[in-house]
Order: sequence, then C-alpha cells, then structure tokens
Amino acid sequence: VDGAHHVLDGHLPAWLVTVIANGVGGGIQTVATFIPVIACLYLFLTVLESSGYMARAAFVLDKVMQKIGLPGKAFVPLVLGFGCNVPAIMATRTLEHERERKLAAAMAPFMSCGARLPVYALFAAAFFPHSGQNVVFSLYILGIVVAIFTGLVLRNTLYPGTSDSFIMEMPDYELPTFRNVVLKTWQKVKKFVLGAGKTIVVVVAILSFFNSLGVDGSFGNEDSPNSVLSKTAQVVTPVLEPIGVKADNWPATVGIITGIFAKEAVVGTLNSLYSPEQAGDDTEYDLLGSLKEAVESIPANLEGINFSDPLGLSVGDLDNQSAAAEEQGVDQSVFGNIQAHFVSSAAAMAYLIFILLYTPCAAAMGAYAREFGQKFAWFIAGWTMLLAYTCATLFYQIAHFMDHPASSMLWIGLFVAINVGLILIFKHQGKKQREELLAL
Repeated sequence: VDGAHHVLDGHLPAWLVTVIANGVGGGIQTVATFIPVIACLYLFLTVLESSGYMARAAFVLDKVMQKIGLPGKAFVPLVLGFGCNVPAIMATRTLEHERERKLAAAMAPFMSCGARLPVYALFAAAFFPHSGQNVVFSLYILGIVVAIFTGLVLRNTLYPGTSDSFIMEMPDYELPTFRNVVLKTWQKVKKFVLGAGKTIVVVVAILSFFNSLGVDGSFGNEDSPNSVLSKTAQVVTPVLEPIGVKADNWPATVGIITGIFAKEAVVGTLNSLYSPEQAGDDTEYDLLGSLKEAVESIPANLEGINFSDPLGLSVGDLDNQSAAAEEQGVDQSVFGNIQAHFVSSAAAMAYLIFILLYTPCAAAMGAYAREFGQKFAWFIAGWTMLLAYTCATLFYQIAHFMDHPASSMLWIGLFVAINVGLILIFKHQGKKQREELLAL
C-alpha cells in the first residue's frame, strides 16, 4: 500500500491514488493476509478428512451438537472461529446439508476471533487493570452463549429440523498422499481468492476512500477528525447513546466503523483519535528500504510464534499500562483519554460487548457472500448488529438503572420487544417456507 502510494503520488490525481493504493491495494493486502490462514485451514482439514480422524471426532461430539440441531463435525468450524471467523465460515463446507451449513455459519461470528483481543486488552488495561483477564474471559463466554442462542432461535424458526442420526462405518486410518492434499488445498484457496476476495476488495476500497476524503475535498485524512468517515461518525454517535457512548465520544464510533475493514483496525483508529496530535514524519519514503525491512522481519516474527497459545488468546500484562501500551503498539496517553471519554467502566464494558458481537469484518462478509449468497450475508450483518446493540444496551442500562430508571426501563423494554417480535417473524417465515415445500 505504502509503496504503491509512493510510486503513484505526484503522477495521478489524489483521489485516484487513494482508490488504487489505499482502496484496491488495501483490499488486496487484506485478502493476502488471509491466504496463509485459509491455506493452513484447508491443508489440515484435508489431512484430517483423508486420514479418517475427522469421522471419529465428529462421532464423539455428535450427541452434544445434536442439541442445537447440528452434527458433531460442526464443532470444528466453531472452534476455528476463535482464531479467525473467515476459515470458520469456509470450514462449514464439511457439513452435508445447507441447513446445517447456514446454522453453523450463523453461530460462527460470535466466536471471538483473535483480531478482537487487542481491543479487549486496551480497554482492560484502562478500566480493569486488576481483573482484566476475568473481563476478557467473560466476553469469550458471552460470545459462546450468544452463538448457542442464535443456533436455538434459527433451529426453531428459519432452519427447523434435526441432523440425521449419526450411524456410520468408521473408515480405517490411512496416511494421506502429498499430491492429493496439495491439490485439494490449492483448489479451495483459489476459490476463496477469486470469490470472497472480490467482495473484500470492493468493501475495503469504498471504506478507504471515505476514510481518506476530507470534508474540504482533500485526501490523506486517514483516521483524523477531518475525514468524511469521522464526520459521519460524529453524526451517527447519538444513536449509540443507549450503550453509553456519548456525543463527544465520536472516536469510539469511528473505531466501530473501521472495524468493518478488519477488527485489527479498531485499536489503530482509537490510538490515532484518542492520542494527542503529533508532528508528522517528514522522512522520505524508501521503497527498497521498506521491502528489505519487511524481509528481515520474517525470522523475528517466526521466532515469535507461540505454539502454547496458537489462537493468540493471551492478553499480556494489564497491571502495567506502560507495558500494555508497548505490547498493543499504542501511545500511553490513550489510556487516560479513553477513561475521560467513557462515562464509566460499565460504558466501556458495553462498548466491548458491542465490539464482540457486531457485524463481522469485510473478509468474513465476503466469505458469507461467496458461500451462501448476498441475501444471507445481509441477514448475518443485520442479525449480529441487532444482537450487539441489544446486549450492549441491556448491560449498560441495567448497570446504570438507578441513575435513570425511567429511560432505562424504556430502552430495556424496547429492545426486548424488538427481539421477541423479530423471532416471531422468523417463526412465521419458517412456517411459510415449510408449507411451500410441502405444496411442491
């Protein structure tokens, strides 16, 4: 992205440089970061399936998963969701029936991926330095509970039914052939890049354009108060007041919006907007130097791989804000500014609940569109946003009930009514679909 921007800058209009470098380049970069993850996913899934192990694992877990209408093998995509939601969605291909695939895919985004963890750690260090691990753990548990709730709701409304009785002849263990594993992996990765990759690039390009475009028509306003994205967030922020985000806390809204790029972008956005303005770096960009630095960083990054924590669930030292800031790559002053903008620790926790549950990132949405179609992708976007808003509002309003009991009762009643009404609509729609199928 930086290299393309450096090469094109001065030769093309600023808006076109933004679209090509930040937009298309950023989208390709986003897709590229998922290729190793997706490749490893399909590589190991192919090995497990070809060796006969997957059938045995599915059999052991079948009884537990049947309670939410899924076969035992659906456990694999859900566990993968703790690392990244994209491979979790793609892994639903291992399920035979479309009903099961959609049910598992609808539960997957609530498995808190590793990209959300830096946000948890940032707020835990600011508001819960002595109990941060418990706070983060509670968020993971909440995600699992909401996933189960989603599974039960959809099983009894839009996707009724049970999985087939799991009676099968266990295949013999065998050693997969190298050629077969590599060929199957390559075919699946290629489909991901050419399918979901297109959607990801388009979404990232659009968001990058408005993140760079300033209200004065200038470009280069990324993560600044002057960008169209930031100004839009300032207008939208009052909508988030039920979860404790006040009007002057618009940077929190920008963080939510940029999280649609990728959840990793939330911390960088919050650091840019909550930190005091710093002098820009006027050093001339060195393309060859940057490439050399990137190559030289590979050994250090490989050494940093922690096999004892493959999903990256460690939150580090939260008692020491200086150490936490260094680990998260943020300015230490950001902790004080976050504390000043959020009215209470309950408001901060409600914000984390929203981050946990709201609309998946562009890469995940691209995977949904590729695997299940645009209609299902939009359904997931709306359902996750509603649950995020509902859970965050309920938490904040209950925590501050004594401060404003009348308005809290109103908000709690409103969101409970909306969710109950929507579930009844789902049930009616599911009944209508079954009647149409019987008529055929």
